[in-house]
Amino acid sequence: MTAGTAPRWDSALESVTVYAQGALCRRVARGTVPADGQVRVPGLPRSLDPHSLRARVLGAPGVRVTEARAEVDAEPVDADAVDEARREVDRLTEAYGVAAGRRDRQLKRIEEIGALRPVPPGRKRDDPHRRTPVDAWLELADFVDERLTVLHDGLRELEDELGRLEHEMEVAQDRLARVSTDAPASPVASSYTAVLTVRGAAGTEAEVEVEVEYGVPGAVWVPTYRLTHRQGEDAGRLVLRASVAQRSGEDWTGVRIAFATADLRRRTDLPRLRSVRIGRSQPAPAPSGWREPPAGLTDLFAGYDAAGPRPEPAPHLVAGGWVAGGAFEDTEVTVGSAHGAPPTPPPPPAPSAPPAPGAAYGAPPQGFGPAAPGSAPSPERARRARPGSGPRPAAAPRAGVPRAGAPAFAAAPESAGAAPSAPPPPVPGPPRPDDAELDYASLVLSGPDEPRDRRGRLFPGGGFDPVTAEYRRRAEKPAALPLPGHAVRPRESAGSFDHRYDAAAPADIPSDGTWHTVTVGEIAVGLRTEYVCVPAVEQTVYATLVLSNATDQALLAGPVEVSVDGEYQLTAALPTLAPGGVRRLGLGPAEAVGVTRRTHLTESTAGLRNNVTVLDHRVHVELANRLPSAVRVEVRERVPVTSEADVRIEERAGWSEPEDTAARERHAPGTRIWRVDLPAGGTVALDGGYEIRIPAGKALTGGNRRS
Repeated sequence: MTAGTAPRWDSALESVTVYAQGALCRRVARGTVPADGQVRVPGLPRSLDPHSLRARVLGAPGVRVTEARAEVDAEPVDADAVDEARREVDRLTEAYGVAAGRRDRQLKRIEEIGALRPVPPGRKRDDPHRRTPVDAWLELADFVDERLTVLHDGLRELEDELGRLEHEMEVAQDRLARVSTDAPASPVASSYTAVLTVRGAAGTEAEVEVEVEYGVPGAVWVPTYRLTHRQGEDAGRLVLRASVAQRSGEDWTGVRIAFATADLRRRTDLPRLRSVRIGRSQPAPAPSGWREPPAGLTDLFAGYDAAGPRPEPAPHLVAGGWVAGGAFEDTEVTVGSAHGAPPTPPPPPAPSAPPAPGAAYGAPPQGFGPAAPGSAPSPERARRARPGSGPRPAAAPRAGVPRAGAPAFAAAPESAGAAPSAPPPPVPGPPRPDDAELDYASLVLSGPDEPRDRRGRLFPGGGFDPVTAEYRRRAEKPAALPLPGHAVRPRESAGSFDHRYDAAAPADIPSDGTWHTVTVGEIAVGLRTEYVCVPAVEQTVYATLVLSNATDQALLAGPVEVSVDGEYQLTAALPTLAPGGVRRLGLGPAEAVGVTRRTHLTESTAGLRNNVTVLDHRVHVELANRLPSAVRVEVRERVPVTSEADVRIEERAGWSEPEDTAARERHAPGTRIWRVDLPAGGTVALDGGYEIRIPAGKALTGGNRRS
């Protein structure tokens, strides 16, 4: 069964997992397996990575996919959708213009009616003064009022119609932009098709369900949050959302979507522990799958270079076993001229088979030796061409028929004037081929028309595909989008652990390369409101929310919209919150809670000979609560710390050090804390202080001793 007759199964995108960069898409296709088991699943985006294609059979034990590969299909572009959207935009634009014209004419009529004024007739010099007809004035005013009422009602209807048309026109323009975003400029569209081979079906034909998985580059996401809280309650509602952007070439419509912090392209190879050798230096072993190219490789093409450019064959000419149309004849044909024309060059080689797995990188295939046709290579040259193998005579080919893998033109003898080219300079140390160079199935042997440093060597084939490169470049654009405010890349905020978040409902993510917000789900968190002030730095009380994560998933860093008692407060930066962790989120100054701080310093001496200077610091803090509910305020103060053994600091206050070890690590040394419960409308005064005892031979320099 050929590609044209293989059944084509329609597929639907079921789920997408977006990683830190890139995404895995899963499609489901259903159909009846033919007798030969080969089916085609078209419609895959052109930006996918062909090496990421996977397929498996769902719900059919014993049936499996034995082969899956991606092929490029081209078909004419169905421009009906784009044309229809463009026609709809044109129609609505024209209707909007007509409605705007009617509105403008209505405004002109209103302006004309509103400008009506009574104009008295002209009076001659000898005419007596006439009385103003009040009834005419009133009738004119009633006419203007009645007419303006009707015109304003019509204007309201026209403005409503104009607003409706404007909205429909914006929707149509957005639809046209989305439809034409990934439309190719040429009339031919290309996409990938998954070619699957299904084996193991019971009976002649069976209906199965196949899941096709593939990866696309460039998709990115960042977490965002929405937090709602009511004062006085110990719980809140935290909604996790994700801002997603993708331009893979296909719209994700109605798919189950999940978000992961892992790197889709992370490195998976294990580190190699090399031995440490003490003794004489030894050359590094050649990497597996590579060997040195044979000596004299460039001599193989000396005859080809000496023969000059290849002649253009005539349509009726048969030369050296090659038909002008391109077919190869396995017969001996000698073409010459009865008038003494020079003979044609030797024939080109037969097409060689692709290199088998395990072929040496950088070496020619078997039988591609430096000897001329009909001669055998020397044992020494054979040993250099294939390390570890002994001399092996080469069979002489038939006259006029090049053997498989022979050079394009035989090397001319030195007496004919063809000087062999110099061997290439030795390479300092064996190279280290990458994965592409060790993929033997994709290696291509460079022919005589290639540059001198490539002829006779194996290189990764495939070439450069500008169409695929353009699709990949467009798919990678979302990675360069500017992040929303306070947003952090998930790979940066996740740390050493990876997390996955599954959305509760299907989502729609168009392939337009812009940010789209998706609601993932609700996370239960513990909340309590606390007020913190540092009056030694700023006499302002700040409101904070203390969040505790009681779930088994981490909350990644990102922006959070905070609403308290149903009113939006601000958008803050939520730090990364590990499972079971507690962090504080600032809400800004609380104007309803006031604080004042006063200090007093007394300097004196003590000791038998007044040899100790005593600096007595007194701190007085007053708090006032003007809220309708009780609050808890944390007041942070500080005391000096010293590394001198003869300098003593004595505290006289009810404050305390930070309780847990983590809090002490976050605070500066010498931090002291008061925690006070303030009733609604209540005030409280806090007194504290400390004494610094310094020997008379020392003195404090720098700083503000009265702070």
